[in-house]
Amino acid sequence: MPVRRLPSNPNLNHLKYQAKDLLKEHSARTPGSAQRLREFHPRFSRAADAEIFAAQFKLSDAELAIARESGSPSWARLKAHIEKPTLADQLDLPHHQRIEDATFRHAVELLDAGDVAGLRAHLKQHPNLARQHVTFEGGNYFRHPTLLEFIAENPVRHGTLPKNIVEVAKVILEAGVEQSSLNETLMLAATGSVPRECGVQLALLDLLSDYGADPDSAIHGAALHGETEALNALIKRGARIDLPLAAALGRIDDFRRLLPASNGEERHLALALAAPYGHVEIVRMLLDAGEDPNRYNPIGGHSHTTPLHQAAGAGNLEMVRLLVERGARLDLKDVLWRGTPADWARHGGKKEIEAYLRRKMESEKQE
Repeated sequence: MPVRRLPSNPNLNHLKYQAKDLLKEHSARTPGSAQRLREFHPRFSRAADAEIFAAQFKLSDAELAIARESGSPSWARLKAHIEKPTLADQLDLPHHQRIEDATFRHAVELLDAGDVAGLRAHLKQHPNLARQHVTFEGGNYFRHPTLLEFIAENPVRHGTLPKNIVEVAKVILEAGVEQSSLNETLMLAATGSVPRECGVQLALLDLLSDYGADPDSAIHGAALHGETEALNALIKRGARIDLPLAAALGRIDDFRRLLPASNGEERHLALALAAPYGHVEIVRMLLDAGEDPNRYNPIGGHSHTTPLHQAAGAGNLEMVRLLVERGARLDLKDVLWRGTPADWARHGGKKEIEAYLRRKMESEKQE
């Protein structure tokens, strides 16, 4: 889920109160608190709700979760960010302006300018630069990028890319990069709106794949972000059709073939993907296989919401009806904005779905 961005003048005492509130929510066994801890406390990353609620949970645990939820690795680092901020801590600046290493920052400036010759000379002068990482806090991705990862403009910094960004990327690739950087850049390009809007997304995906990026590393991200052209390109480059991807694409025959041998993680992600895409028959098969419609979606899969939130926001009444009929709770709130599925329908202007959900909620109150 997205991190909770700190305000321009964060208050440490306010964050301490948030930690105490999380401690109380854990004691009250709220589903939302369990989901937050799964995502933002390393001890609970794969734990079920019951395990989280049964575990000893101290104020220091809550503070760690609040820090990580704010994009910092620890409470101490969050405290330092507030009390003694550096250039890198100025979260209102775009990422390239927060780089403290002058050599790396100049490389990004050359990249953004589309200066192929200048970048090639700079990399030749600094041969380890293409493998160097910089560290950013305050977000839940793009935390330790290499130079190559800046080519995707994801997160958005300028809102555009140089027309020769493919040639720029090739200069960096020729300097030698890590496999992890290749895969991460492929994911950023496949899920970024700017590469698509600039008409370079598919060319970047092809280039990165030519240099060895793994298509499987980006396929689920592209599906979650609805990047259809990127999805098709990754499949052409050899991405494997697994259960979640079959669910996203509505490939019922593939899904039916893969379901018996699937594991719980695959089915969980498949439900998160099929619900907003409106693939009713696939969701029905997942529910028949035992998937719980009231689980929050998995980390990396719109994890602040349930399938019903996503279906309501997407405006698919048939999907909403199916989930409700199969026991989806109407009162569960999303973790970020604390909205019910009916609230999500209202926000999305889906009046028929909102009315249906509110009638159901009223009916449940009267029973």
